[in-house]
Amino acid sequence: MKHLNTKLINSLSTMSSIFLLCTMLLSCSTENKQEDQSEELSGDEVILTAIQFKNAGIKTTSLVDRNITTVLKLNGKIDVPPQNNFSISIPLGGYLKSSSMLPGRAVSKGQIIAVIEDQQYIQLQQDYLITLTKLEYAEQEQNRQKELNKEKASSDKSLQQANTEFKSLRISAGALAEKLRLIGIEPSTLSENNISRQIYVRSPINGFVNKVNGNIGTYFNPSDILIELIDPSKIHLSLIAFEKDIQKLSLGQTAIAYSNINPGKKHKTKIELIARGLSTDGSAEIHCHFEKFDKSLTPGMYMNAEIALNDAQVKTLPEKSVLSFEGKEYVFVEIAKLNYKMVEVKTGEINEGYIEIKTDLGDQKIVSEGAYSLLMQLKNIED
Repeated sequence: MKHLNTKLINSLSTMSSIFLLCTMLLSCSTENKQEDQSEELSGDEVILTAIQFKNAGIKTTSLVDRNITTVLKLNGKIDVPPQNNFSISIPLGGYLKSSSMLPGRAVSKGQIIAVIEDQQYIQLQQDYLITLTKLEYAEQEQNRQKELNKEKASSDKSLQQANTEFKSLRISAGALAEKLRLIGIEPSTLSENNISRQIYVRSPINGFVNKVNGNIGTYFNPSDILIELIDPSKIHLSLIAFEKDIQKLSLGQTAIAYSNINPGKKHKTKIELIARGLSTDGSAEIHCHFEKFDKSLTPGMYMNAEIALNDAQVKTLPEKSVLSFEGKEYVFVEIAKLNYKMVEVKTGEINEGYIEIKTDLGDQKIVSEGAYSLLMQLKNIED
């Protein structure tokens, strides 16, 4: 009996030891689970464990007043002043004989851009040469009448008629010479041996063809435009600014322009003119001159521009404090030890690693390092 009681006591002792061991293991398991996982307090709050806090490298800061250069962003397009648009027409009219011009083709000053022909050119040259011949005879006759009048061998009336005929022919010759110059023929080079039915239209500028009207054989009246040319050396950037922004601009300000196609290529311009009147939508044109001509810039091309305005003191945070998530911007605010809340903010300009914060965050501590880890932790919890 004594041996049986001893055996029973040993059995109970062993069971107690096993129970105690299981309790300890369960307790350790619960503590480890609490240590490894963070606790979600709400949809935008997260609590970190000490280990998670250390691994994330969390650091905090507060809003700091800093001077940041604000940038005004405008858009517009490249334009050409009226004085740099050239419409080429045929002053006396005529038929287009030939032309190799196409829109976009470069031309040089003095280059032949079209050949025009018409029988009236022949008549004009003929009239000029005949008038010159008559003028030569009239001059000789005038001189002869002067000599005769001195010797009283001719009347004053004869001398007066000779003078009138000479002056009339000289006027006609001068007028015909100007008509010849108008169609590109130099009168001094014209003779009975080089009369032509054709004239050559030459480019008055270095530039490129913008538009070609008609085709071979088309008759052009003096009022018709044959070819349109553009001198791109004077192209300018025409920006649109609204009333609230116009007062921030002034002549001489620098505007950095770029296109959507090649945003990395910057073009420096300066404001030359600010329109005084506003359109119906409250906007005005801002004309900027390119400091350096670039052949890749063509009239009608849409451009963006950034204009640096005066420095302003604003509330800022380090740029890496702000996270973009699902189209919005957020910061993490420390609401208690190891407890952080994600708060949406409105931001402004960025300068030298700092970003303007337009949302009033008071004196709260904001996560400046490790914010991305908090976002991932919060996102994982929610998933």
